Amino acid sequence: MAETGASGGETLLFLTDEQLRKGIEAMFFAYRGFTADPDRILEKHNYGRAHHRAIHFINREPGLTVTTLISVLGVTKQSLNRVLRTLIEDGLVESRVGNRDKRERNLYLTEAGAELEHELSKAQRGRMRAAYRAAGPQAVAGFRQVLEAMMDPDLHRHYQMLKDEA
Repeated sequence: MAETGASGGETLLFLTDEQLRKGIEAMFFAYRGFTADPDRILEKHNYGRAHHRAIHFINREPGLTVTTLISVLGVTKQSLNRVLRTLIEDGLVESRVGNRDKRERNLYLTEAGAELEHELSKAQRGRMRAAYRAAGPQAVAGFRQVLEAMMDPDLHRHYQMLKDEA
């Protein structure tokens, strides 16, 4: 990996194990902060992070199929069914029979589901906005590049499809 230096030339980017460890630890602590606010909101509803991720991606792509959601989340069908059953029973998610394939189930947030998603994402957007402002535009672009470079190819394809839809 190369980095463009201040002089415009390329300098090789060498990272020591200690520098990498610091980055890993920063990621752990940042993730704790990023999930702390939503965790408090989810706890009031007796939900966990799996519920949050499902709500997020159903909101992001209304009509998402169960099969696609399994792939995006990287969970088993059994695991996702437990989460979806709760969200459906609690009136946050609606499952409809597919238009093209009657075996498919398409997922939509209800009004209550959309309200919870908004509350959860508002907390995370606030934290991200503050961090992005503090870091500046170059750091934001670099951070996104690092995150994308860390994604497995299959997950990067899912991410890219969502990014292209925006």
